[in-house]
Amino acid sequence: MDPTRDTEGKRDLRERARAFFRDNRPSDPGFKLPQTFLEVESEEQFLWLEAWQKQVYGAGLLGVEWPVAYGGKGLPAGSQRVVAEEMGRAGVPFIVNRIGLDWAGPTILAVGTEEQKQRYLRNILSCDEVWCQGFSEPGAGSDLASLRTSAVRKGDHYIVNGHKVWTTQALWADFMILLARTDSNAPKHAGISYFLFPMKSKGVSVRPLVKMTGEGGFNQVLFEDVEVPASCLLAGEGDGWRLAVMTLAFERGASEGSATGGALASGGEVARLVALAKEVSRDGRPSSEDPVMRDRIAELAIEEEALLASALRARVPGLVEERPLALPFLSKLVATEFGQKLAAVGQELEGPLAQYAFGAERAADGGHFQRAYMNSFGFTIGGGTSEIQRNLVGERILGLPKST
Repeated sequence: MDPTRDTEGKRDLRERARAFFRDNRPSDPGFKLPQTFLEVESEEQFLWLEAWQKQVYGAGLLGVEWPVAYGGKGLPAGSQRVVAEEMGRAGVPFIVNRIGLDWAGPTILAVGTEEQKQRYLRNILSCDEVWCQGFSEPGAGSDLASLRTSAVRKGDHYIVNGHKVWTTQALWADFMILLARTDSNAPKHAGISYFLFPMKSKGVSVRPLVKMTGEGGFNQVLFEDVEVPASCLLAGEGDGWRLAVMTLAFERGASEGSATGGALASGGEVARLVALAKEVSRDGRPSSEDPVMRDRIAELAIEEEALLASALRARVPGLVEERPLALPFLSKLVATEFGQKLAAVGQELEGPLAQYAFGAERAADGGHFQRAYMNSFGFTIGGGTSEIQRNLVGERILGLPKST
């Protein structure tokens, strides 16, 4: 059976999802919404997006591939992508609890105890509990294994001390997937453990960071003698690096298990670029008539179709059997850089209007592409920078020697 084609069950799901997103598209909330889950900065934004996720889950359209016992629908692999495709076509808001749905949840589902699965997974889907990610530190970003946050065992508890940074949605999170060093004498990769850390614990401080857009979303998190139950440990002590690699594979789209099917933003950015080109002018005529800009947009449209085709190809075992991880690892690199390039072209289309920031009275399309360009760097850095991704592809997929 061709996995790129809809079965009867998937066709029914697609029709149901399409009807739901058509009939339940939220109205304008009357305030600025973030473009992605990385930019949620106010309680007003978060609560609005939380309500939207609850509505989508109530319609049976989140976690459809997860087991029924944990709040899912137990549908065949590929079913969630059907929902994600319809979300993109409808242009509805994104799902806010992305870290829980696509990173924490699949990791718990893969290696958690039955008690942990029952405790966490359903609440992730329903957005009753929101998750953040505590991996990066001020001195441990790309070299993640150098992290220094510690977790010291004291009877049936751990005492956590340290500092995490670039922590998306930490202000709203109930739990964090936390990497901490439990053995300071072991080699740096071997002494790390992975915790399902309760963010409301005494001794946790969250300090918001302001990005170059002027928006929030990222945070610093400080831990000062935080006491957490030993039951928060996922798998065993010293398993943290293995589980971190697993989580990053989910984050990069290299492993299946996402409860959103990879739905990130509203989609339709090339179409939005075409609409903008018809509205703005360069050298006294519509940008859509400029042959150079038409060529640039055509290249982006072709690249967008190629990304979609690659996603379909990755689902056909016979087409990827020689290097099964090549397309998944490349997709994160190519897709994030594509978004950045598209936003840059959007500003180029605007000519002099590109100087106006989003929200300015004279900004074209509300300054959407200016904001999107600055926000795009969060995706080319997060989950491993583009440079790290190229090293991974070269070393792990192509078998090239490690750089020195």
